[in-house]
This record gives sequence, C-alpha cells and structure tokens, in this order.
Amino acid sequence: MLLYKRYRYTFVYRYTKVYRLCLLALESISLYRHSPNMELTDTDKRKCPSSLSKPECTRMLLPVQDALDLLSGKWKLQIILSLTFGKKRFKQMQREIPGLSPKMLSKELKELEVNQLLERRVYDSLPVTVEYELTAYGKTLKPLIGELHKWGAKHRKRIIAGGK
Repeated sequence: MLLYKRYRYTFVYRYTKVYRLCLLALESISLYRHSPNMELTDTDKRKCPSSLSKPECTRMLLPVQDALDLLSGKWKLQIILSLTFGKKRFKQMQREIPGLSPKMLSKELKELEVNQLLERRVYDSLPVTVEYELTAYGKTLKPLIGELHKWGAKHRKRIIAGGK
C-alpha cells in the first residue's frame, strides 16, 4: 500500500478520520489503486461492473455513504466507545474524552439520539439528572468498532516500524 506524497497531503486535509480509514482499508485490499502519475490505471476496479447500470452502482454505494455520514467527525466514535461501557452522564463523558467542549458534546449527542444510536433519559430529581445509554441498535456498532481498533493497531505498528 503506497500513498504518493502529493496524494497523501490532499487526502489528509480533505477528509475526516473515518472516511480516511475506510479509503485506506479499500486501498489495502486493492480496490483503490492509482498509478505514479496520479491517473487511473487500466485495472481500475472503482468502475462499475458492466453488468450494473450507473444508478444501480450508485445505489450500492449509498449504504456506505450513509454509515460514513453518520459516524464521521472527530467525536462520534469516541462518544459511542465511551457509552459501550455503560450509562454515562454528560459530565462523565466530557471528562473521559479530552478536548471535547460541552457545546460539541451536546451537538453530537443530539445527532446520535436522532439516529437512534443512543437514548437520553431524564430523571425527575433535584438537580435534574440526565443519563445517556446506547440503544440495542447502537450496540450493533461494537463489532465495527472492534474491527476499526484491530486495523488501527496494525496500522500504528506498520507506520511506527517505518512503513514496511
């Protein structure tokens, strides 16, 4: 898996972390290749198979795009990972994830709640207690996060070892 310098710098600044990981994973299994002069090679496998029309091919990519849109960003996967260990209060999550502002945490939690990945429970007490917990649907992301963890650990070793 060789990334060309000119391509790498454009790549790093243009896309989010999750999108980069998915593209690197695709590249590592030879679905996403470039030639040294940055033009598509004859064996480019990104083209739709001749048996599929362009709209059918686009429809096949929609679920991946939806998943990337839902999980993209710097904080969502970290929030989901934090909630995999059980119910958490707002401040607990904010303390566990360094650099996450209350405004951003609130925004991300609302988005995850709208997408039914987590449940917000408000308890009638003084002061009002709010807890967040992954839904059963949100817990289906555990295997995906596990695979990302495995791939990230391998990638980290590879990069630290000098890219061999």
